[in-house]
Amino acid sequence: MYFPVRFLRERVRFTSNLQAGSPPPPCMLLRAGGCGAARGAALRPQIALLMSTAKVPTFNLDPFAMRQFDDPNYTGTRIDHDKTGFAAKINELYDSGDYPLVDGYAPFCKHIFVPNITPAQLNVLPITKENEHLLRSGYEARTEQELEVLVRWFPVDAVPRPPVAKYLDIILYSREQINKEATAMGRDEHDDGGSPWGIISVKAQDVDYELPMQPITMMRNTLGKEEGGSGVPMDRERYTASVAFWSGHAPLK
Repeated sequence: MYFPVRFLRERVRFTSNLQAGSPPPPCMLLRAGGCGAARGAALRPQIALLMSTAKVPTFNLDPFAMRQFDDPNYTGTRIDHDKTGFAAKINELYDSGDYPLVDGYAPFCKHIFVPNITPAQLNVLPITKENEHLLRSGYEARTEQELEVLVRWFPVDAVPRPPVAKYLDIILYSREQINKEATAMGRDEHDDGGSPWGIISVKAQDVDYELPMQPITMMRNTLGKEEGGSGVPMDRERYTASVAFWSGHAPLK
């Protein structure tokens, strides 16, 4: 039987890959199997090997963060980027080894600080004598399941346009914590993709370290998962640092 030289070369590479424990190229799987049922059955172990060695992304985009991409009325950092492409880029930056995980406020929370790959602008301003009269306040909830809490902000159309941020703070929750909170809130958002971390929020900022969580967010977290919190007890030192920062700053809305 005649085999083209190209086929024979790929056959050698196919066999070498299997012996080395590496998955064969998909094109070789197709060419080696033909269309017969017997050949298809013979290929199943190789196809299973290829699928088992496919890399599971470290991060995926959690539904809680999608409002930053999809909701034009979202009051925090808006992300003008394709969602799938955004998650892929964050995984790529992490895989480079230049942007490690940083501990957050609880064991299930991590951060990764990366260069801003979007047009996202800063959305927090210092409060000054010149702009403090522009502050507004009101009660709001982040989701339908949460309790409304008192917040304050600068109306985005009442202040100068802020610059594009230098960094993105990618806030991550472990898969276990995300599933616990979804269950407690009666949401069916369990992920079956295998990613160990979910991107729950993205903050545009000019520093590559965590800015203090807002005091009211820390309060909400102590309420427990049923009310939209995480169930983490209050850390008085962190709360004091939060008050010090947010006494002189307010978000844009």
